[in-house]
Amino acid sequence: LILSILLLYGILPLWAVIALSGWYLSLLYLEYYGYLEMWNLERVLGIVLMIRTSRGRVFLEYISKNRKFWRLFGEFSIWLCFLVMFGVVFLMIFAFVSSMNSPPQGSLPATDILFIPGVTSFVPFWWPALALVFTLLIHEYSHGIQARAHGMEVKSFGLLVAGPIPVGAFAEPEHMDMNMAPRRERLRLFAAGPAINLVATFIFLVILGFVSTGFVASNPGIHAIAIIDEGGADEAGIMPYDIITHVDGIEVPDYDSFSLQMDSLDAGDIIIFTVIPYSAEEGEWGISTEIPVTLGDKRQYYLDQCEGDVDCLSETNEVLDSYGIEEGEAFLGVSYPRSGTFQTDQFSVIFDDRYSSLEKIVIVTLTPLSMLGTPMSYDGQTMNIHERMMLEVDDDFILSPLGTGTVLSLFDFIFWLIWVNFLLGFLNLLPIIPFDGGHMVKDGTHSILSIVMRGSNPLRVEKLAGTISGLTTIAMLVVVVIPILMLIV
Repeated sequence: LILSILLLYGILPLWAVIALSGWYLSLLYLEYYGYLEMWNLERVLGIVLMIRTSRGRVFLEYISKNRKFWRLFGEFSIWLCFLVMFGVVFLMIFAFVSSMNSPPQGSLPATDILFIPGVTSFVPFWWPALALVFTLLIHEYSHGIQARAHGMEVKSFGLLVAGPIPVGAFAEPEHMDMNMAPRRERLRLFAAGPAINLVATFIFLVILGFVSTGFVASNPGIHAIAIIDEGGADEAGIMPYDIITHVDGIEVPDYDSFSLQMDSLDAGDIIIFTVIPYSAEEGEWGISTEIPVTLGDKRQYYLDQCEGDVDCLSETNEVLDSYGIEEGEAFLGVSYPRSGTFQTDQFSVIFDDRYSSLEKIVIVTLTPLSMLGTPMSYDGQTMNIHERMMLEVDDDFILSPLGTGTVLSLFDFIFWLIWVNFLLGFLNLLPIIPFDGGHMVKDGTHSILSIVMRGSNPLRVEKLAGTISGLTTIAMLVVVVIPILMLIV
């Protein structure tokens, strides 16, 4: 019945429903004849297989020996997670208010409301699935480490799968130990999972930055992702992703040199551009050719967009003046001109000496948020597919023996490790039970109430903390669910 509903409302495609139906029948068969119990497996929630194992406990004991370090990490995790939680709540409320004020015009496919590798339109299968397994592993292992660092027993670890797709993981501490543990220790345990995902996000971001420094453009130059109608480039026949290597005989290997050269030219100049044409059908670049281009007037172009509207002209003139765009400035007529390494340059900022330490910290902190939209913008790819083909590995780079294809695959895997770790850590901090953030809010609220209501009946404090936590969960569910429903309806 549930699978039929998922198919009816388009949440899962037909092939996925058929595959899950086969998986479900297989689980029923194995459960009926006792194979699941024999293999220490369990069917839960209908189609989910719970795989329990005691393996990893020896390593858990070894890695959690330094209890002082892990307790300090747990304390750090509490502060980090509550800080990020405020950001999560702010963004969710902002999205809620925005969707109320400006309802989305288009609709999102129902399959995209869930993060399912291979099913969600912008999430491919292999790299995200591997990244998800790793992310769930370190998340739950971090919970387990905190449990052992505070003297709680861990009965087992486990993975929840639906077919080949991991849908969850767990570390199973002794319930008695959890219930008897001080709330501060429980807070450390709950915070450790999201915290390790957030820490891993930035560790992998540094690694991705290092890998990105190894890419160079196969043909150094400038390209545009769009050409403006009736502009100089359009009339000269320059197309999107054509690579401009020289302007008036002067080499322009990057955007800075291109911008500098364009600043030296004037509207009306007829300039020879050396261009390597791109064939979208073949996905290849041709032979370099020289093309004469008559440059337009940048200021006049923007004024022409007003089509004579007086108010528009007045506002546009003010904006142009504020940007220092004067009459007679050269205008090629291309949108978003950039170098061939643009897609990787945005990640190698941390190794770029042109940025100060403060600028690097700000950029790196915001980068994971900007990365969330990348697969949606590029149909499941980690970068623009045309710009991807412009890249090759520098011969002097330490990973160059692996070849361009392998290093690009490594780039993809690290990208998805960042993407999944950040998303899991971010969403786990929603103050909604059963997420870690919900448990943190409940225990945190109880701790605050115990101080404020000192001397009150402990049961009353417990009940009030539970009520506040429940109301918070309901409120956040409304804030989170309504914008999603507005996207798919």
